[in-house]
Amino acid sequence: MVREHIDALRNGLRRRGALDALSPTLERAVTLDKARRETIQAVEERKAARNAVTQQVGQRKRAAESADELQEQSRALGDEIARLDRELAQTESELSAILLELPNITLDQVPAGGEESNAVVRSWGTPREGARIQPHWEIGAKLGLIDFERGAKISGSGFIVFRGKGAHLVRSLMNLMLDVHTREHGYEETWVPVVVNRASMMGTAQLPKFEEDMYALKDQDAFLIPTAEVPLTNLYRDEILPESELPKALTAYSACFRREAGAAGKDTRGLLRVHEFDKVELVRYVTPESSNDQLELLTTHAEKILTLLELPYRVVRLASGDTGFASAHTYDLEVYAPAVGKWLEVSSCSNFTDFQARRGNIRYKPADGGKPRFIHTLNGSGLAFPRTIASILEHHQQEDGSVIIPAALSTYLGAERLT
Repeated sequence: MVREHIDALRNGLRRRGALDALSPTLERAVTLDKARRETIQAVEERKAARNAVTQQVGQRKRAAESADELQEQSRALGDEIARLDRELAQTESELSAILLELPNITLDQVPAGGEESNAVVRSWGTPREGARIQPHWEIGAKLGLIDFERGAKISGSGFIVFRGKGAHLVRSLMNLMLDVHTREHGYEETWVPVVVNRASMMGTAQLPKFEEDMYALKDQDAFLIPTAEVPLTNLYRDEILPESELPKALTAYSACFRREAGAAGKDTRGLLRVHEFDKVELVRYVTPESSNDQLELLTTHAEKILTLLELPYRVVRLASGDTGFASAHTYDLEVYAPAVGKWLEVSSCSNFTDFQARRGNIRYKPADGGKPRFIHTLNGSGLAFPRTIASILEHHQQEDGSVIIPAALSTYLGAERLT
């Protein structure tokens, strides 16, 4: 991209509102790439010269002639090659670090601008209004579903204990979502580790940019996952899949861990922003030609859960400046929490094009026998639990303080109402 499509890269950064900040970094990458190629050429020239000298040394020795001068020349060339190799390693290390800091280029259908340019593309249901609705943290505590105080005592702020029917509600959501995605949408259910290595975090672009937001394991180069996207996408890192296996659809439930160091003081009440939460994740491996359509499909899979939970929601296309670092096109699914008075993001469905595949070296072999190509990866929450639970408790709340459970979920919970 830096060498052959620099103008497209500059325009992509401009659309994100990041060109001014990253322009010096980008120009440094151009300089380093040029220096890298020049150094590689210099090394090859000196290796060729050394090979030629080595052949002359052999000829002189076979002729019983002195080769001291040529051997000294060969040693000098070897020293020069070693010096250039050190320079090359340093250049490649700096270049690699810079390239890892450059975000993906958003697709043409993504509007330029920041959050103010986000666009609602569709909505479902009617948001509930009412002054007498209790916020989810109050009704959740009154019904014995959520124990905020003891969660903070045993772990700290941003950690939650669900109890009784509250714990059963979490388990019921997991089972509902996994059943719908596997039985109706064709995803393969997986159970993945919540600890991953640095290479996995680099592959999905959580590192190096967001390292301060991650929970790292002391004395190990490993991390607690911020989302099951990380292990699911890295399942095929450094592998080549046959095209016949695409699209490949994977789903997993996992606990997720985020320090959210950059979000201090934002939405700290109740379940709106927590450090450990549960989520069912959807990941798709697809061909480049199909990734736009596949994003639309994946998004409808997440929407299906919201309709089953009877929660009014809207689908928002994020503008370039509000699109995540690794994403080329993102839809946020937002539900309305009437007591909080906010639209809450419960899913972010993204097409990463080949951005993650390049970092993770994930390719497929075309059916026509062509050279392996990078796949396109997509993922979305199907759904994240905390804000979904918050919306259930507020939207389905009754005047007597009970909460009606939607029919699709009550089958799993074994109750039609929380009292």
